[in-house]
Amino acid sequence: MTTHPTTRIIDGKAFAEGLRRRVADAAADFLARSGRAPGLAVVLVGDDPASSVYVRNKAQQTVEAGMASFEHRLPAETSEAELLALVARLNADDAVDGILVQLPLPAHIDAQKVIEAIDPAKDVDGFHPANAGRLMTGLPGLVPCTPLGCVMLIRSVQPTLAGLEAVVIGRSNIVGKPMAQLLLAESCTVTIAHSKTRDLPSVCRRADILVAAVGRPQMVRGDWVKPGAIVIDVGINRVPAPERGEGKMRLVGDVAYDEAVERAGAITPVPGGVGPMTIACLLRNALAAAVARTGIVVDVPSA
Repeated sequence: MTTHPTTRIIDGKAFAEGLRRRVADAAADFLARSGRAPGLAVVLVGDDPASSVYVRNKAQQTVEAGMASFEHRLPAETSEAELLALVARLNADDAVDGILVQLPLPAHIDAQKVIEAIDPAKDVDGFHPANAGRLMTGLPGLVPCTPLGCVMLIRSVQPTLAGLEAVVIGRSNIVGKPMAQLLLAESCTVTIAHSKTRDLPSVCRRADILVAAVGRPQMVRGDWVKPGAIVIDVGINRVPAPERGEGKMRLVGDVAYDEAVERAGAITPVPGGVGPMTIACLLRNALAAAVARTGIVVDVPSA
């Protein structure tokens, strides 16, 4: 793997470790002032292997950060009404500051209905329409974890973003749209590109900040990158790796890393870039929810 001598590799794993330490310090302060730890409830429906591992990691890191972890694992045949009843109980439980329902849900459950059933004050994923609206209008609220982590990584390279041109490839509610709103809040000039964008490479070449969140392996080529740009690769894609043995896979991002690293000023690798930030920002959001709900003031890490 070659690296341009002036390119900065953004170490998301190290940044996330530092963020988790800051959250743990603030959680200890919250415990001392309130008599209880901030509480995060995670709900998993079914036995999807990737989701199960993710939920286990969330629970482990929640406890390591000095927070209370409430894990609810439900069978795949759980009805929508049963899940909504659990969400209602968690909404009413004062020990629970944050609620996360792991997506995707089984096909017979309406995910949007479940998201909208979560108390917006406990919506640590930031997916509730009320929180999406607060983000759009510039009001304080809970922000989706992955875009928040991306902004933290960008500002670790370039603390002042005002006036920079940013291009976000992808328009999902989970990453693309909130990412654009957060960059707009930093006074960037923001373009959202997507599958219907004309001459996407030319659009990308304008970007001082290029965020790729499309879920297509190595779609963004090196010559799409403006020299010196900050490149944030949100994609996590599994592709065949025959050099590792028959049937083996490896992780790649949405950016052709070996090409882009020759032109970028700074770039996130995959793995080890954006990925570790998501759970770290989830813990940060759970702490922020506890502070907002109780009025107990502790130092919540910000972007």
